[in-house]
Amino acid sequence: MKNQFSWQRVWPHLVAVVGFAVLSLLYASPVLNGKRLNQYDDVQAKGAAREVVKYHEETGEWSSWTNSMFGGMPAYLVAGDYPTSISTKLGRLMNSLLPAPANYFLLTMLCAYLLFLVLGANLWLSALGAVAYAFGSYLVTSLEAGHISKILALGYAPGVIAGVLLAFRKNWLAGAALTGLFLGLELYANHIQITYYLGIGIIILVMLESITLLKAGQTQQLIKILGGLALGAVLALGTHTTRLWNAYDYTKETIRGKSELTPPADAPTLNNQDGLDKEYAFQYSYGIVETLTLLIPHLYGGPSQGSLDEKSDTYKTLVNRGVDAANARNFVHALPLYWGTQYSTGGPAYASAIIFFLFILGLFIVKGPIKWWVAGVTLLYIVWAWGKNFAGLNYLFFDYFPMFNKFRAVTMVLSLAQLLMVILAIVTLRDLAQRKHTFTEISRPFFISIGLTAGLCVILALVPTLFFSFRAESDPQFVASLAQSSQDQAFAQQIMNSIVKDRTSMMRSDALRSAVLILLAAGLIWLWMKEKIRAGLLYPALLLLMIGDMFGVSKRYLNNEDFISKSAAQAQISPSPADEQILRDPDPDYRVLDVLRNTFNNAEASYFHKSIGGYHGAKMRRYQELIENQIAKPNANPGILNMLNTKYILTRDQQGNPAVQQNPDALGHAWFVEDYKIVPNADAEMKALDSLQPGRTAVIDQRFAANLKGLSIQADSTNSIRLTSYKPNELIYTSTARSEQLAVFSEMYYNVRDDWKVTIDGKAAPLLRADYVLRALRVPAGQHTITFRFEPTSVSTGHIVDLISSILLVALIVGAVVVEVRRT
Repeated sequence: MKNQFSWQRVWPHLVAVVGFAVLSLLYASPVLNGKRLNQYDDVQAKGAAREVVKYHEETGEWSSWTNSMFGGMPAYLVAGDYPTSISTKLGRLMNSLLPAPANYFLLTMLCAYLLFLVLGANLWLSALGAVAYAFGSYLVTSLEAGHISKILALGYAPGVIAGVLLAFRKNWLAGAALTGLFLGLELYANHIQITYYLGIGIIILVMLESITLLKAGQTQQLIKILGGLALGAVLALGTHTTRLWNAYDYTKETIRGKSELTPPADAPTLNNQDGLDKEYAFQYSYGIVETLTLLIPHLYGGPSQGSLDEKSDTYKTLVNRGVDAANARNFVHALPLYWGTQYSTGGPAYASAIIFFLFILGLFIVKGPIKWWVAGVTLLYIVWAWGKNFAGLNYLFFDYFPMFNKFRAVTMVLSLAQLLMVILAIVTLRDLAQRKHTFTEISRPFFISIGLTAGLCVILALVPTLFFSFRAESDPQFVASLAQSSQDQAFAQQIMNSIVKDRTSMMRSDALRSAVLILLAAGLIWLWMKEKIRAGLLYPALLLLMIGDMFGVSKRYLNNEDFISKSAAQAQISPSPADEQILRDPDPDYRVLDVLRNTFNNAEASYFHKSIGGYHGAKMRRYQELIENQIAKPNANPGILNMLNTKYILTRDQQGNPAVQQNPDALGHAWFVEDYKIVPNADAEMKALDSLQPGRTAVIDQRFAANLKGLSIQADSTNSIRLTSYKPNELIYTSTARSEQLAVFSEMYYNVRDDWKVTIDGKAAPLLRADYVLRALRVPAGQHTITFRFEPTSVSTGHIVDLISSILLVALIVGAVVVEVRRT
């Protein structure tokens, strides 16, 4: 009987899991035909990781350094393995449950489903919440762009919250184990920004729940809970020691760390110079009124580059003016439909009109700390998402709140705000399902909530221009561009006016859509509470409404047209004739300047070459400063490209085809200088680069002067230094000189914990920095073998801690399971 009873409890959840898998595959159905999602960031990631992936395929070893981007950077930021981390292994297993991107929808629904079960919702409501969260438009647009680490972090976030709530509400040991498990998976996702925002929310949750227990006099229980959660969190962090240690070390040397350059006199004074530039950090900020896209998706026009159909006013205007129908269709498929203040956007943050209505209702009728936690943290997240549009508060957070200034694109926090809105919505339905309220008790807030949501939608649909202009600050530039191409200013303005009408129409349509969905959901709830329909009809009907709502909006941004065949995906990274020409060079360590694309924000060239550009959210600060103060400025010193061993330039010929220019002045892998100049600080070092002849003179910071004491260089044309062996993480040179010399190497200086082990004939030698970003070495007279080997302490020691923590985390989980089984 016990086995039968257990099966009866389990099989409905199995049905739910199968249902989630079917929904995931239904949404991403092209994967069933072998197609894959065409993601810009995925192409960039493959380019960035290609060198170390290829090295792993050839040797079975993962290099911790790569030379494929920005002249060289730690490879563990773009690819690698954590062989002793159980969280990493489990995360990769989860990723393989279904073909991408269906797998991301599945794991997000599974984690959200678990959260709502912990909150006491029944299976139907838990499935409803899982669908609402997993198919939210912000998650979908992030997926369409290829922000996989962000999607994974958002996917596992509900599991972390579930663990914390389980510890406080039901079982401290099981909660600790669940928190450890899902926090480990959350960290596996490797999106520190999302984890940071989530962590702040969870800290507030723990504080509120702790206060509740203290008021109830349950101090001993609270100690157990907090101790268990702390243990689970420490073990989860421990399973990612290598990854987090790597990130900690690297961050200090990146644009998120502190600059040694003195800021310009006209630069704003910051209370904390250690972090991102404020303007850069808040470049993506959500509009205050724009937040209503959580209720009405196309309130502000949708994506920056949106598509209209043949029913649009813009299409009709073009055709009426004699534009060919096919050309008109092509034109309306890429229009500036978004008219808000964000720098650019792939689409709005839409939480579902139904969820929005239930969230507002929950603010009125739900009791207990969960409501206040959701309400408070949701407001905090939304305010953060406003960024520079709410500067009075957010600039204070940026200047004073720990780590806040390490992150950019604060709009992504809206995805967690959406999760909290879903939580309160499902808790509201849970309370109604458990008959905690009669309709008489909730009738007033019920109808007020309808008025605040559906009523607002109807008003905006009826008189949209009373509240909005539907015009963007960038519209005049768009009109000017059209006028220049068409040579007809009036026609360009007419098209712009038509676009404004289409923006208005889009908002009106979505406002009415949201109103109808709210009224349908509210009507179903009313009928059920009046006992005119049964729960067996209510729950499936609400679930179908939710699926239709979320699929209907999210399919606007990620649909079957975004999938391509494997052959087409491969063609995206096929070498051009220009690439093939460069690849015939047998030199293992030259560099390429790619001006075909956005040099320092595109990693496609890195798939085939070692590039001085690339694509990564955290460049090394000194290299970024070299770009800004030297490479990118007008009349830049050509010696800077030469010292970076820029042997080839990818450009275009007169016909517009990719072509190659060879730079005969590239200085090669290493060279002996004739002289060196000691400068007092970073400002002087950067200034010296303006006129530096790097092949002859090296600029050295004062902090390395002691290592050069007594060095008097005697130049000799017979002296030589050359690269004899190349691996991404090991470079071997042979030097010959009649007297002691100073060698400069065309390799990025990075030595946080003496990670680059430098030896001369097997004996350790001190590594110096020259020319602001390069490595230098004092080389004795005679013939010598010089070896650079990248061996980060964070990797060697980190793997040991990963292993110990993984064993202990498994023990915690097994222990919790055993205790739970014995209880039942």
